Amino acid sequence: MLAPNSSKEAPRFGPAQLGQLCGLDTRQVDYRARKGGSLPSGSMNASGTRREFQLPEVRQWSRQLRHDRMRPDGAEAITIAVANFKGGVTKTTTALTLAQGLSIRGHKVLVIDCDPQGSLTTLFGILPDAEVEAQDTILPLCLGEQDSIEYAIRGTYFDGIDLVPATSLLFSAEFALPGRQRDEGSSFQFWNVLHYGIDLARQHYDAIVIDTPPSLSYVTINAMMAADGLITPLPPNALDFASSVQFWDLFYDLTKELGSRGRNKKFDFVNVLLSKVDSSDIASNVVREWISAAYGAKVLSIEIPKTATAASASAEFGSIYDMKPGSASSRTIKRAVDAYDQFVDAVEAQMVSAWLRQTTPTETSE
Repeated sequence: MLAPNSSKEAPRFGPAQLGQLCGLDTRQVDYRARKGGSLPSGSMNASGTRREFQLPEVRQWSRQLRHDRMRPDGAEAITIAVANFKGGVTKTTTALTLAQGLSIRGHKVLVIDCDPQGSLTTLFGILPDAEVEAQDTILPLCLGEQDSIEYAIRGTYFDGIDLVPATSLLFSAEFALPGRQRDEGSSFQFWNVLHYGIDLARQHYDAIVIDTPPSLSYVTINAMMAADGLITPLPPNALDFASSVQFWDLFYDLTKELGSRGRNKKFDFVNVLLSKVDSSDIASNVVREWISAAYGAKVLSIEIPKTATAASASAEFGSIYDMKPGSASSRTIKRAVDAYDQFVDAVEAQMVSAWLRQTTPTETSE
């Protein structure tokens, strides 16, 4: 599937893309780039007709010109779990795109792949069953062989994003966690293994994005209990909607049981993201009304359209942020990028609010 010895390359950005990100027009970007100073000037492309910026340069511009949205002193990473009971709802794509979008905006992101299928690991250009061993995943954490996740963190091709990969052997965690609960008794909390395991990482990253298995498994429970925010991608499809209701019912029962033991869980935000939306499908419009009625204000106003661009990106083992010019029409790429940009901006705003609550302890959010 991936060419021998190939490696993924981070995208490059033009002045217009950089300007949109930092709130500048193209002329302002060009002026600041030529002026020099603390901002990187980029480089001219091979034909000498267009200035380009590499990802580390874009991140530097973002951190400097968007400083009011960076993690403040005294705050720690916002942990975000992307979860759904059902596969095929763009869960992994959402996790990848969110991580990339936050990185482009100057944030340092840790991505944790908790799905034994390793799809997110594959999208980073790493073949799970060929290049990842069990000890490279969260499995040693679940087995009690490690106390902190640092042993498994590796860099990626995408500057600003580190990864804890997954492989099929990670499925053993579904037996290890209940086994430890049985053997260690009430002193062990199977649902908090990942929560405690990322304590140190929270001090070094701005966001921790966790991709979960498509089920309410022991590992998924760990991810959700470790999270400050939850995101559930949900296509406006009757079966997907019914599955999401089951998912939340089961999670509610679980948290109610934990709450009865005095272990209440509060989230900074819970988002339902409408994904794979086909505006021409009459049936999907009806289901969209059901979703809005069921989840109310938790449904984000942003919708991710169903486009050929997303399929093309997946075929090339990437996201819309990885797509190269010419791989799809510029109009379809812009439509997909605009939707995900709005989504990332919305989540970033929630992160900024959560950081404010961290530095103002008297405020809480449920």
